[in-house]
Amino acid sequence: MNKNELRAKYKALRSKLENDQIDDLSLDISNHLLQLDIWEKSFYHIFLSIQKQKEIKTEFILHILQGKDKNIVVSKSNFKDNSLEHMLLTDNTILKVNDWGIPEPVDGIPIPESKIDVVFVPLLAFDQLGNRVGYGKGFYDKFLSKCSPKTIKIGLSFFSAEELIENVLPTDISLDFCVTPQKIYDFNEK
Repeated sequence: MNKNELRAKYKALRSKLENDQIDDLSLDISNHLLQLDIWEKSFYHIFLSIQKQKEIKTEFILHILQGKDKNIVVSKSNFKDNSLEHMLLTDNTILKVNDWGIPEPVDGIPIPESKIDVVFVPLLAFDQLGNRVGYGKGFYDKFLSKCSPKTIKIGLSFFSAEELIENVLPTDISLDFCVTPQKIYDFNEK
C-alpha cells in the first residue's frame, strides 16, 4: 500500500479504539520498551499525545524517564516551515494545547538535535524495513535528519508492521526499532 492508503487505514483502525484499550495498549508498549538497551542514555525526546487522534499515551513512558532521572525533551511545532523546536521538559515547563490538538511547551530551555540520544517517534503505520508513515507534513523526517547518526529512533505503534510501504522517499528517515503491544521490531538486524 502507499502512504495515503495506509494513513486512511490506520486512522480508521485507531478511531475504533476505546480509551481503556488505548490505556492498556500504551502500557504494554511502555513495558516492552524496558527490554531495550537504551536506558543508559541522557537525552530522550518524546512526543506528547494528541488525544483526538487517539495516539499512544506517552505519559507511561514519561513516568519511566522521570523515574530514571533522564533529561526529557519535547517539541513545539512551527507550521510555517513544518519544523520542530526542542525544549527541555522541567517541573516549570508550561504546556499548552495548540490549534491542532498537540500539547506543547510555551517556552523553555532549547536543546539542539545533536544532543538527543533517543527519539520516540509517532507514526500511523510502519513496514518490516523500518519505514514509517506519519501525518504527511514531514516534521519528524526533517527533525531526524538533523540528529546524530547515533541517535536511536524508536517508533511506537498499536498495530503490527505492514509488509512494505510502496512510496518511500529518499528523505524519509527509517526507524531503528518499533515497539507494539505484542512485540519489538529491531530494524538493525536488516
